[in-house]
Amino acid sequence: MRAVSAQAGSAQRAVSAQGAEVGRRLGIGLMNGLWKPRVLGAWRVPASGPVILAVNHSHNIDGPMVMGVSPRPVHFLVKKEAFIGPLDPFLRSIGQVKVDRAAADRTAIGAALGVLNAGGVLGIFPEGTRGEGDFASLRAGLAYFAVRSGAPIVPVAVLGSTESRGRLIPALPALRSRVDVVFGDAFEAGDGSGRRTRKALDDATVRIQERLTAHLGHARRLTGR
Repeated sequence: MRAVSAQAGSAQRAVSAQGAEVGRRLGIGLMNGLWKPRVLGAWRVPASGPVILAVNHSHNIDGPMVMGVSPRPVHFLVKKEAFIGPLDPFLRSIGQVKVDRAAADRTAIGAALGVLNAGGVLGIFPEGTRGEGDFASLRAGLAYFAVRSGAPIVPVAVLGSTESRGRLIPALPALRSRVDVVFGDAFEAGDGSGRRTRKALDDATVRIQERLTAHLGHARRLTGR
């Protein structure tokens, strides 16, 4: 199984090394064409080395928006349901990682760790699915990747208008409205012991949730959202 995971990670790196940069450029054009991104704190993303971006998730554009405004190419864990029809080869070509949220997807785990082992940026929605975007319910996946890889976590708050007026699609902010993307300070999820036990991951999840919730509150005060 380790050999399979290693091969998956190697394949993902080969595809995404250039693909994620293409995705970033597409995101820049698309997001700036349809909305008005305001980016705060992007300099907090480490310029090199493995990094995990932990992003709140309340709009369908959160992933593409972060891809477009991040100073580095991002490889997001994307639910397998999105990989349908022509979107399947497209998402693969821009370095995104397909994940089965209903099971322990070893292929996706290997690919995600491959991104981090190669010094790349992994994007995760720690809430697991689109909801209130308030980090109220975190899955253990973020803690696992952070503790296993040793990569720092950068919290990211994507805040769009909450008004329904002007929205063509309920899950999207109104076209040409302002969307704030606020990057927080990088932090380590582990306790420094290097332990990967269930308790260590549970403790890391608690620490992560506290940091992400605090960042979201700061971002809302900063932007007035």
